[in-house]
Amino acid sequence: MKLGIYQCRAAGRSRAERLDRLEQELEGRALDLLVCPELFASGYNVGADLERLAEAPDGPFGQAVAALARRQGCAIAFGYPERAEDVIYNAAVLYDAQGRLLANHRKRLPSPGSFEVEAFGTGEAVTFAELGAWRVAMVICYEVEFPESGRQAAQGGAQLLLVPTALGADWGMVAERVVGARAYENGIYLAYADHAGEENGARYFGGSRIVGPDGRDIAAMGDEEGVILADIALDEVARMQKRLPFLQDCAKL
Repeated sequence: MKLGIYQCRAAGRSRAERLDRLEQELEGRALDLLVCPELFASGYNVGADLERLAEAPDGPFGQAVAALARRQGCAIAFGYPERAEDVIYNAAVLYDAQGRLLANHRKRLPSPGSFEVEAFGTGEAVTFAELGAWRVAMVICYEVEFPESGRQAAQGGAQLLLVPTALGADWGMVAERVVGARAYENGIYLAYADHAGEENGARYFGGSRIVGPDGRDIAAMGDEEGVILADIALDEVARMQKRLPFLQDCAKL
């Protein structure tokens, strides 16, 4: 699989401009999957605009991304505010290269001390999807900081964990240390997609990365906007899980 992460500039773009920039970043790259940040569709630190821009998984923004996925022949995962009757969720969705909705994940744990505590309902579980030969799982931001999330993904058969995030500038250790540990202790790939720059007073760390099953960075960014790429292989997951059988041995503890 040719995997990419789009670390986008958070502030100052309309939804149409976000879509245009996303297509520009996809053009000519021949990717199989591109992962975008938490609340990519709306922006993260946008106050009341979250409620105004909330929609169903297959709402107008989702349909536009689905059409883009078909044009580019690339699956796309991104965060957005989901409206479900009278509740808004911090959600992430995955469309395949045919524009089919494969999965919709609702964040289970709000980032502590943030507006999320009051703004969003909570989800119930790690979310899984089949993407070609791959089984992928999705969590959002703070969820990946718990060993249980990575272990639930791996025990559910995922070889790749997608993590849209809005990691603040003060929390770089999450990107640089914790994310690699989640991949290593489960023998899986991990795609961690943050925003770049500042947004209404919030400053993001960036640090988006693709981590291998050995816990090492395959590709990583600083705090700038852009795309990182990596070729990932199912065989490497099987090799690492055989060499370090954490998933089997944890049952003996």
